[in-house]
Amino acid sequence: MEKNELYPIFLKVHQLNILIVGGGYVAEEKLHFLLKSSPNAKVTMVAPMFRENTITLAKKFDVEMIDDVYHSDYLDDKHIVIATTDREEVNIQVYRHCKARNTMVNVADNPPYCDFYMGGIVTKGHVKIAISTNGKSPTTAKRLRQFFEEVIPENINELVQNLNLFRKTIKGGFEEKVEKLNEHTKSLIE
Repeated sequence: MEKNELYPIFLKVHQLNILIVGGGYVAEEKLHFLLKSSPNAKVTMVAPMFRENTITLAKKFDVEMIDDVYHSDYLDDKHIVIATTDREEVNIQVYRHCKARNTMVNVADNPPYCDFYMGGIVTKGHVKIAISTNGKSPTTAKRLRQFFEEVIPENINELVQNLNLFRKTIKGGFEEKVEKLNEHTKSLIE
């Protein structure tokens, strides 16, 4: 049976340089979800054309927009690259250039050319849940995101902040602290 072997991580994208190659609908979608989750992400976009909505969104979040065709120089100092053009040969070229530089890359809607997937994300205050279907069904990830947005209580952020304050008052070693926090939080799943 096939399993999802992806390892989820939460990146501090305000400290990383991200490049989106493309300016069409898919680029706009990727930019929207990236900025929705991480409004301070450092993003540059390069494309010979940008949709009006993309331009509006980019200006709102201080995204650098470069009106040009892709070439590998745009990868300089980039940590993460997302290729979204409607030309497969360009996307694969971006992928190959990224691999040669050891730069993380995602070619939209083309799993074999992805080092990572941009899954569904639920954010409520300090709580963030990432959802992956291993690239098999983005629609399922979307529906799960909608489900979790509904069932996670709005006051979850207050709970997290209170537990953080409580955690700072606990005396003892690491194991004792974990045991006390586990005891106080077990009601969340009962």
